[in-house]
Amino acid sequence: MRVDYYLVLTMNILITGAWQEAEKSINTIENMGHKVLFLQYEKDELPCDYEWVEGVICNGLFLHHSIEKFINLKYIQLTSAGYDRVPMEYVYEHNIKINNARGVYSIPMAEFAIAGVLQLYKHMDRFAENQKDALWNKERNLLELFGKTVCIVGCGNVGTECAKRFKAFGCNVVGVDIVTREDENYSRIELIDNIDEVLVCSDIVVLTLPLTERSFHIMNKDRFEKMKKESVLVNIARGAVVDSTALIEALDNKKLGGAVLDVFEEEPLDEKNRLWSMKNVIVTPHNSFVGDGNGERLSNVIIDSLKR
Repeated sequence: MRVDYYLVLTMNILITGAWQEAEKSINTIENMGHKVLFLQYEKDELPCDYEWVEGVICNGLFLHHSIEKFINLKYIQLTSAGYDRVPMEYVYEHNIKINNARGVYSIPMAEFAIAGVLQLYKHMDRFAENQKDALWNKERNLLELFGKTVCIVGCGNVGTECAKRFKAFGCNVVGVDIVTREDENYSRIELIDNIDEVLVCSDIVVLTLPLTERSFHIMNKDRFEKMKKESVLVNIARGAVVDSTALIEALDNKKLGGAVLDVFEEEPLDEKNRLWSMKNVIVTPHNSFVGDGNGERLSNVIIDSLKR
């Protein structure tokens, strides 16, 4: 008799409300042989003993519950693409299998990057203000994406989805990453050590890299000084990859043409922060990942991961 491999590896799984469409798939997971409990809010008390949990599907659970308490934990499925809310050293030391939500949010984030740059290039904020006052004022200095050089820092799923879309607009897309590879979506991919050489000739810089010790404040005063005058910075990665004080200074000095910022070193962004009111700066509340296809993509990733 044929037995599917995943039916043998059954677990006690705690699912949190970070997976918003979990209820639609709980029966599917239970039919695999797993036992499931649900916790809506990750900061709340668990509906079971810590010892009961062998697998978790969560986002920031370990920000509120010490991972050391989960003594039988062997499997983590994140609903986020980043690993920065998980004590990864502990995970590696205890041979815990961990998966992220790879590819789930890449499409809406890439669309957001394009939308933000186009809003700046086409002065859409000014047209919106004119519309409120019924003013027929033409703008004579709009920019085109065509022919611009775009630097994508971080050539994973999000970065590559960005590359596809900028390339479709006729941009020259150069990637920067910790490894190089051949990829039709980029004219080339440079090593991160060569980032300064790419920044010098880039009109648009899109940050999609993970936050690590190495990438902390990778965009700093020195790097802003090297960037092409009137270039646009897009940050859809993590806030701390940018030195926000240095960014504000660069914008003040008109070294940059603008910035599209969805993430910040401290969130929510303080209402007194100057970025809110700076010209040619788009501020959004860590919202770039939102899209109507996320639910289906995330569910597929989670179920496929459990089957494997």
